[in-house]
Amino acid sequence: MTLVLTLGLSASLAHAGKVLDGIKQRGELRCGVSTGVVGFSAPESGSRWKGLDVDVCKAIAAAVLGKPEKVNYTPLNSQQRFAALQSGQVDLLSRNTSWTLTRDASLGFHFVAVTYFDGQGFLIPKKLKVTSARQLKGAQVCVQAGTTTEKNVADYSRRYQLNLKPVVYETFEAAFKAFFSGRCQAYTTDVSGLASVRNKEAPKPDDYLILPELISKEPLGPMIRRGDDEWLAVVRWTVYALLEAEELGLTQANIDKRQTEADPAIQRFVGRGEHMGKLLGLDKDWALRAVKAVGNYGEVYERNVGQGSTLKLPRGQNRLWNQGGLMYPPPFR
Repeated sequence: MTLVLTLGLSASLAHAGKVLDGIKQRGELRCGVSTGVVGFSAPESGSRWKGLDVDVCKAIAAAVLGKPEKVNYTPLNSQQRFAALQSGQVDLLSRNTSWTLTRDASLGFHFVAVTYFDGQGFLIPKKLKVTSARQLKGAQVCVQAGTTTEKNVADYSRRYQLNLKPVVYETFEAAFKAFFSGRCQAYTTDVSGLASVRNKEAPKPDDYLILPELISKEPLGPMIRRGDDEWLAVVRWTVYALLEAEELGLTQANIDKRQTEADPAIQRFVGRGEHMGKLLGLDKDWALRAVKAVGNYGEVYERNVGQGSTLKLPRGQNRLWNQGGLMYPPPFR
């Protein structure tokens, strides 16, 4: 049963909020990204960045500023990322960060939405002839400091009495380089990161195997500072717009043509029906611009980490809810 509420004029236009006002005044979104995780956020050439997390930043810039290229990317390692967001150095953190209770409740941030459901795993050399993480008893495991990864591997080791010996490095790069040099028998991080590292950094990618076990839940997504509900709504609903577009079959290539269709859901989405943008402090074309900039979520996924990428990760639980996955945009009403 749906209860329909009539909004008064005072609620018909959202106050823009301090962060959104600042972005509009400077004409640029400041986005914190990783120092280089292929498929999520990695530098290509000069100031160009590519990846799923990068496309989230581009979609938001398109929705807010009308120009997806108006993003200043700040590469941040695991130790720098939270301080940069707390200090206001960046407006948004979009860099493969896991949503946990501690981070959500104690850092002064809001996790906005999940853009990738992941899980932690192990990468090993095939020559070890190991087929399960339970066979790694006593192994040295390279891991990055200051991450959920470090805590998860300790928990997993205790739970199954594996006596794993973490070899901890300050940076992502140092950890995987140590592994490939033979310092550790295994390397652990999110499976998406393992696929990225194996593809890009391994001397011979076919010599390495990602073990089948997932030892944790790692819902990844963008974060913002608390205290600006208007900015929270803009970022959250831009992410949901990419999911809604996929559900409606709207793509980067067809959205211009399909915006004249009579379907009321499409009319609302492109701003030709109800003006949803004004509730976010944006104009009526905000969602249309986001999709034109990067495509719908399915396109973003396939291009960066799916079959159209070098990683070729299966869509799995990142499929839409009506295709057996976990991705579920709330109603655009």
